[in-house]
Amino acid sequence: MNKLTTMNIQDLVRENIKALKAYSSARDEFQGAKGNMVFLDANENPFNNGINRYPDPQQNIVKGMLSEIKGVPTKNILLGNGSDEVLDLIFRAFCEPKVDNIITLPPTYGMYEVLANVNDIAVIKIELDENFQPKVDEILKAANSSTKLLFLCSPNNPTANSFGSEKIEKLLKEFKGIVVVDEAYIDFSKEESWLNQLDAFPNLIVTQTLSKAYGMAGIRLGICYASESIIAVLNKIKPPYNVNELTQQRASKILLYREGLKKEIKVIMEERAMLMSNLKNISFIRKIYPTDTNFILLEVDDANKRYEELLKHGIVVRNRSNQPLCDNCLRITVGTSNENRKLIYALQRL
Repeated sequence: MNKLTTMNIQDLVRENIKALKAYSSARDEFQGAKGNMVFLDANENPFNNGINRYPDPQQNIVKGMLSEIKGVPTKNILLGNGSDEVLDLIFRAFCEPKVDNIITLPPTYGMYEVLANVNDIAVIKIELDENFQPKVDEILKAANSSTKLLFLCSPNNPTANSFGSEKIEKLLKEFKGIVVVDEAYIDFSKEESWLNQLDAFPNLIVTQTLSKAYGMAGIRLGICYASESIIAVLNKIKPPYNVNELTQQRASKILLYREGLKKEIKVIMEERAMLMSNLKNISFIRKIYPTDTNFILLEVDDANKRYEELLKHGIVVRNRSNQPLCDNCLRITVGTSNENRKLIYALQRL
């Protein structure tokens, strides 16, 4: 029998979360039309300044816009104060402190391990292979009855590559917990998003963000796409007003600007290609890794030295040499045309 057809997500939820009665806010309880109503239910300051009222706890306008853009029903969407809150909610819903564990695939996004430590959850680390791909058999062998979450960052940070779809599919089919596919950089990739597979895999969570391609890092808005049952669990434990009014307003405004966003992404991709071409001519760059993101991972002769030299030219990059498999590697974000040319000019003179 196919495991996916019989998996019950509730079996993975912590017992205290199952028993939890969610807080009901004033804005949750009143669901009627807003026009001409006198609101005396939430102990707010009544004088209108644009932000004197509590925000929509379910962010319905933003979710509606994302639903239209991504083709995912609003019942399958949860929004958070950045992706980090979304990830923390997933930990708190499914991982019992001091009992359960998770699997991460270094080198990868560092907050998975930080959040595990905050929640007192053990971390099993299975390094990527020499091509920065998941070692599927080792991952499945390492998992045990207490392994609740597997984090797949694809495209991956800091390696910039996407994981093979057949590898992700096998993990989704055979891993007996929740598989979180972090797609923070999916808008820069030619690979298809796993959003299209939510109905096929009840244990799949896809996280995205407005911080990268959408250019809204400053408003902190993370997105979780999952089955209705997973979203219901996360909604149960999220803070009632976790996404503030100003964030919701700004997100709604910029999401209307979709054609402009597509043009910005196109320019970033063109600038990425220009950088890749010019970096080949820098003598101390030993390797330029393939990229599906808005950044490039480089292996250089001496990362510490080159990092300091670039600082003297007024350019800040990221030294990733402390990460597994990334010895002497620098991570460089694709900037504006002017910024990228300054970078190339500086590298040519080192």
